[in-house]
Amino acid sequence: MCTVCGCGAGEVKIEGGAHEHTHVHEDGTVHTHTHDHGHDHDHAHTHDDAPLGVHSHTHHHSDGSEHSHAHVHEGEHVHEHGHEHGHEHHHHHEHAVGGDLDYGTGPARAHVPGMSQARMVQIEQDILSKNNAYAAANRQWFDERGIFALNLVSSPGSGKTTLLCKTIELLKGSVAINVVEGDQQTANDAERIRATGVPALQINTGKGCHLDGHMVGHAMQRLQPKDESLFLIENVGNLVCPAAFDLGEHHKVAILSVTEGEDKPLKYPDMFAAADVMLLNKCDLLPYLEFDADLAEANARRVNPNLTIFRVSATSGDGMSAWLDWIQSGLEALRGKRSESVDALKRRVAELERQLAVK
Repeated sequence: MCTVCGCGAGEVKIEGGAHEHTHVHEDGTVHTHTHDHGHDHDHAHTHDDAPLGVHSHTHHHSDGSEHSHAHVHEGEHVHEHGHEHGHEHHHHHEHAVGGDLDYGTGPARAHVPGMSQARMVQIEQDILSKNNAYAAANRQWFDERGIFALNLVSSPGSGKTTLLCKTIELLKGSVAINVVEGDQQTANDAERIRATGVPALQINTGKGCHLDGHMVGHAMQRLQPKDESLFLIENVGNLVCPAAFDLGEHHKVAILSVTEGEDKPLKYPDMFAAADVMLLNKCDLLPYLEFDADLAEANARRVNPNLTIFRVSATSGDGMSAWLDWIQSGLEALRGKRSESVDALKRRVAELERQLAVK
């Protein structure tokens, strides 16, 4: 899983010159710092010369040479050396031919060579806790302004960007829209979105396989969406890593195309469990494919019984009206909630003014 394997250690670039650097320390901890952003997110962090629990050993060899290396003590004593001492540190296990291997059964539900399950769990909890703090701040920012935020997730090639463009074309006359595009490289999708006439900001994640709350916080500050608008986030094409990272959205929308397999929800359950909505896309192709749409929906509901599902086609427009109605309902509900909060605040202010007048 990306929270422990280090795949996000590349440079993140946000259009306009912003960039982030992610550092992975010897003890497995990860931190990120960003340059050239004028927003109010907290980026305070420190570097310690010697992380807690790390110390060095020096070895003297028979030829008179010596070297030092650091050890990290984390409850389970693990040594890794960049040389051989005449014995083998790797353990190979014989498995029967045809037997399955499952590396997702431990507490961390993942495997990283040389790292204990306990340490993996700790690192993941630390990373997700920090991300969740950013996401909570994003969600509060959206709520205070009545902005309805959706996080669109899917595998590559599901038709996500085409569906997004069609949605924008049908809604832009009735609501202000801003879009964040996530990809490892290029601004191709952001350019496609901007061609529809709405503002779009590209985030390139480098080696990273998903957007996170911190990146989206930068994008929000850059885009400055209008109150009571629609904020659409197109995540990096990936059915694994984006499932774990809250961005502050109100709903995660998983897109599954009929050109994929009906068993995708069972093979990638975390994503469909995290989603509130599933769009079964490219349904105009169903007459030409051996794809069982009913089975795909049934598999998705095995993972998440509460999933709202729409069958759509961005090409033909079939099913789009139900999807758009759902978005409009979400916008109206959030606007109503914001109005109630504002009215409650006004009543509170009026009551305090009355009490001061009495005194």
